[in-house]
Amino acid sequence: MEAAPSSSSTSTSTSTSSGGSVTFYDFLDRMRNPASLDLVRSIKSFIVSFSFYTPNPDNDGKKVQDFYLSMEAAIREHPLWAAATFEELDSAMEGLEKYVMTKLFSRTFASVPEDAKIDREVSEKICLLQTFLKPEHLDIPAVLHNEASWLLAEKELQKINTFKAPREKLLCIMNCCRVINNLLLNASMSENHALAGLDDFLPVLIYVTIKANPPQLHSNLKFIQLYRRQAKLVSEAAYYFTNLVSAKTFIVDLNGKSLSMDEIKFEESMQAARLTQTNRATQIEASPTLQGGSSYPYMDAEAGELTVGDVERLLSLYKDVVTKYTSLYKVVRHLSMSKTEIPHSEGTSFLLTQPEGTNTKIDHQRGN
Repeated sequence: MEAAPSSSSTSTSTSTSSGGSVTFYDFLDRMRNPASLDLVRSIKSFIVSFSFYTPNPDNDGKKVQDFYLSMEAAIREHPLWAAATFEELDSAMEGLEKYVMTKLFSRTFASVPEDAKIDREVSEKICLLQTFLKPEHLDIPAVLHNEASWLLAEKELQKINTFKAPREKLLCIMNCCRVINNLLLNASMSENHALAGLDDFLPVLIYVTIKANPPQLHSNLKFIQLYRRQAKLVSEAAYYFTNLVSAKTFIVDLNGKSLSMDEIKFEESMQAARLTQTNRATQIEASPTLQGGSSYPYMDAEAGELTVGDVERLLSLYKDVVTKYTSLYKVVRHLSMSKTEIPHSEGTSFLLTQPEGTNTKIDHQRGN
């Protein structure tokens, strides 16, 4: 098997995206130059006209890719880039891609109902697998069992919804895969483990993906495939991207035959996981609600009972609690301040009510 591309150090999305930000802001600065008015008009015209079309992912992807090519030709011939190097032209195109796709994100990401359906199905299956799947079920050798590296890879993959530009989403995937690749390289050097290429890499990536359960995995992969400039979806980027697509496909089709696990045991584990989810959903529906209608179903839950799928609801409930607490605190504080008597006797210091955020004590002496 072909070995994963080597990486001497693990990149982070913070460092890579900061470089991307420099590229993007340089692009915007050049587009503010009056000489670039014709380019700006072309970009805005494309964005406006694109929004008139009914979503059709394949057609949309082709339209965007064709626009990239036409704009690249226009930028190469433009006076502002007359003496530009290859790197400067490439930076301009990176800036263009980010600008256009950020503007069109709500129109192009998960643009058809089928995408949301598949996202939900993938996430739900991963939630079931999380309850019982272990590294040995994927034949991951013990030498590659490294919780710290796996957790770092998971966190990189989970960042994918933080960004709207295809390049930055792809960087999340690459950073995740680089962590895994470094784990394999370290194991080969320190543990005398003979690298088996994809036979080692893909099972770890599958396990990390299941542990991470990245949001809207299908839609993110589709978005990158359609809207990342094709000239940039090559080499290392293409290798890692293709492997995550393979990992997603494996998870979707996963059954007892796919794993080093008895098929009957697999079906029993899946059924038990479904039953647990059904019971949890029933408890949520039956749990009492506080004033305002929000339920708090995790009051009696143990940490080990929670899954990645619970995070979104937990965050929503947390925000609800903080909002209500903050409102209650302001009301109580206002009532407390309004009941405070301010003494007027001569020579007495008193605290005036200041605008919120200040607490200035003023000494008031009659006759001073």
